[in-house]
Amino acid sequence: MSNRYAAAGKDGQLSGDGTQSDPGGELLDKDGRKVGLGKKVTLLRGISIIIGIIIGAGIFISPKGILKHSGSIGMSLVVWIGCGVLSLFGALSYAELGTCIKKSGGHYTYILEAFGPQMAFIRLWAELIAIRPAAMAVISLAFGQYILEPLFMPCAVPPMAVKLATAIGIRETKNFENAFDMNNVKLSGMPLAFYSGMYAYAGWFYLNFVTEEVDNPERTVPLAICISMAIVTCCYVLTNVAYYTVMSAEEILASEAVAVTFAEKLMGNFSVVVPLFVALSCFGSMNGSLFALSRMFYVASREGHLPEVFSMIHVHKHTPLAAVLILYPMTMLQVFVGDIYSLLNFMSFLRWLFIGVVVLGLIYLRYTKPDLPRPFKVPLFIPVVFCLTCFFMVFLSLYSDPVNTGIGFAISLTGIPAYYIFIYFNHRPKWLQRALDCFNRTLQILLVVVPAEQ
Repeated sequence: MSNRYAAAGKDGQLSGDGTQSDPGGELLDKDGRKVGLGKKVTLLRGISIIIGIIIGAGIFISPKGILKHSGSIGMSLVVWIGCGVLSLFGALSYAELGTCIKKSGGHYTYILEAFGPQMAFIRLWAELIAIRPAAMAVISLAFGQYILEPLFMPCAVPPMAVKLATAIGIRETKNFENAFDMNNVKLSGMPLAFYSGMYAYAGWFYLNFVTEEVDNPERTVPLAICISMAIVTCCYVLTNVAYYTVMSAEEILASEAVAVTFAEKLMGNFSVVVPLFVALSCFGSMNGSLFALSRMFYVASREGHLPEVFSMIHVHKHTPLAAVLILYPMTMLQVFVGDIYSLLNFMSFLRWLFIGVVVLGLIYLRYTKPDLPRPFKVPLFIPVVFCLTCFFMVFLSLYSDPVNTGIGFAISLTGIPAYYIFIYFNHRPKWLQRALDCFNRTLQILLVVVPAEQ
């Protein structure tokens, strides 16, 4: 810890930056609270975190990708429902993990507990340099697309009364005729269709990233996950039914912004507000993702897998500020080198590969640590089905999109030499250790962060 904070005295007096020390030497903020992460996530806040992150860009991006790869309207709805059920299975598996391993960090922590530090570091490495920057780039591109859409919207103004009467009264059904036409359905495209669907549902695992901040996690985590998934699945299926009621399959595939096209056909002039609300939804999802993911980097730093400064807490805001900022450089790089759908396939391969590994770890822990307390325990077939489905999608996608999935797999393999170079060998060159110390000290001073009080 830098001298700036270590010199805060032992008589309870305020230091120059508003922090103080109690008589026992613990660092306190200006309100007299210990500097650390508190238990502030209640059931309602947990539900808000999950739903707020899930309903971001996915429902506005994925319908086109699912329809394209599933081959028909009927099959696309089956994919949406299937992805909802599969996500529920994964969410229930994570609920068990979150109640028996009460540490923040999500995927990273569970792989660390089940398979050890090397596998956990490879997961962290892939998340840091590939998965998360690509995911943030996707939602950032969606945000940019929708925030600019009102500037380029066409001027056609259909009569509002007629549109509302049609939507509320008749509900057109012609687009559902021959909904299960199998002529365009290809097995090779189904993994990519499921990738798009699973991306739209992704977010059910984020509460597990902040387990240490959840009030009564044994009750809150399973309830928040189950309630959130029921709400999101109903909303998504009904939203797609609304899309198909108003637009044909050809119109959806031709649209660059499905929600905007939907609003234009339904709302006329008032459709200008829809892209703004979509952009705000994307922004909220980005905000929630950063909140949750920073805790994974916080825990990884605490375990020695990232520089020490990433496990330090801001003295006033009580947040791991350095861990929040870590993703920005890589995200900006991927924003400018890829488009939404290539980034989606690239990121999804790695994400579902490692989520499958996490749930495999749950099954593994059932046998290696049978006495581990499990306040919430799911039937074994749920994690087994979810795990097998994840691996099936991952390996079949090597055939469907070998370039993006191959790049993702290669990037994850670079985590093996990185682990031995940066983590396993303790005797670093003196110049490297001095550089790391300087990095930690400089960021600590600039960001006003200190080690958390236990």
